[in-house]
Amino acid sequence: MSYNQVLAERMRAHLKTRKGIIDKGMFGGIGFLVNGNMACGVNKQDLIVRLNDSDFQIAIQKPHVRVFDLGGRPMKAWILISPEGCVGKKVLLRWLDKGIAQASSLPPK
Repeated sequence: MSYNQVLAERMRAHLKTRKGIIDKGMFGGIGFLVNGNMACGVNKQDLIVRLNDSDFQIAIQKPHVRVFDLGGRPMKAWILISPEGCVGKKVLLRWLDKGIAQASSLPPK
């Protein structure tokens, strides 16, 4: 199954202006990395975002947001957001900025 190319292009349009962010094919989708740490991406139709613990606790309560679970293994502080949860540029940019902030706070890989 292919991933949401439209969402990936929307993300690229914002992320191409940021230094040090690269995209890489991952888990049948695409991931955007900061200093080797994944910040966000696309898995199937959903937006993936890496968050800090406090942002995760808030985000998981929102509509269209769920824990990123790969094969029965929930990933700590990672979320999936359905397409309905990232409609509109401002909403998407808020999610991307949170993921970039978290990935930027980690040691480079």
